[in-house]
Amino acid sequence: MKTVIITGSARGLGLEMAKCFRHKNFNVVICDLYKKDLESAKKELLKVKGTGDIDFFICDITKENDIIGLIDETKKKYGVIDFWVNNAGINQPNKMIWDLNSEEIDMMLEVDLKGTMIASKIIAKVMIEQGYGSIYNVEGHGSNDAIIPGLSVYGTAKRGITYFTMALAKEIESMNVDVMVGRLSPGIMITDFLVNSFRNKKMELSAKNKKVYNILGDYPDVVAKYLVNKMVANTNNNVRINWLSNGKAALRFMTSGFKKRDFFKEK
Repeated sequence: MKTVIITGSARGLGLEMAKCFRHKNFNVVICDLYKKDLESAKKELLKVKGTGDIDFFICDITKENDIIGLIDETKKKYGVIDFWVNNAGINQPNKMIWDLNSEEIDMMLEVDLKGTMIASKIIAKVMIEQGYGSIYNVEGHGSNDAIIPGLSVYGTAKRGITYFTMALAKEIESMNVDVMVGRLSPGIMITDFLVNSFRNKKMELSAKNKKVYNILGDYPDVVAKYLVNKMVANTNNNVRINWLSNGKAALRFMTSGFKKRDFFKEK
């Protein structure tokens, strides 16, 4: 039975991917910052039919010892780790760069870029030693050519994730082992992430941004199913699994006049 670890998986896309892996009978290990959120996520996972185990760990991906502990405990129980998904991240407050303080900039780069790099470094060594495995890093705004004022640091971090993941894939390739590295491009997902900066600070979206999100956005369960199916089926290194293709985005803009969606209306 295969085992997957997903970071930042107590809610949102991470949790929905965990459900999909659970449905495919993987042992699923979720991790996040708060025990209460993880306990709630485990209850959700138990509702999904699957034969694998479910475990959770409190883990701060900016702390190398937390990542090592997570990996060691998982290996102790399951022997090997087949899939690792770097999903953890935080959103930027809707501020221009000159309105962000140094602590805010540091936090975003620590979580959205450095955390993924450190986790990838550690798990890559583990998978090289075991001779196989798959590492996937989640892209985001900034990974493509789009620029939105107020998201400069988040976009910079995600642009860095794209380069780093491609470079990691090349380095893995030189080791001649059956380890694959890839990128996940989930597009715009309608979750609390959009309206919260630093996980729990509410922010108001502009009317312009809401309009774009209503056209291009999707709920995470839909995106997760697509991404997980592609990950499990993939046999190639240095792949990009892209949900919101250019063609799909163009079609949505062309049909938005008569296919109205409002994810933000009051319930």
